[in-house]
Amino acid sequence: MKTAALPARRWPASRISEARNRVGLPQAEFADLLGVSVRTLQDWEQGRRNPSGAAQTLLRVAILHPETLRDLPPMDEPA
Repeated sequence: MKTAALPARRWPASRISEARNRVGLPQAEFADLLGVSVRTLQDWEQGRRNPSGAAQTLLRVAILHPETLRDLPPMDEPA
């Protein structure tokens, strides 16, 4: 029996900016780290769109443990 996925909870735009500021990256670098476009990140930060559930999890990590995201290699480098 399949169940429908629950919609991602609404994230306040200020929390998204907080996550980016905690990691200490400009929008372009933070967007690249999350695997989204700068436009998508801007839409999140301005409250026009809501991050997906997976993105929300990464944003929570950014707020609670920013060093974890800072230590990740860029997407184009092997881990």
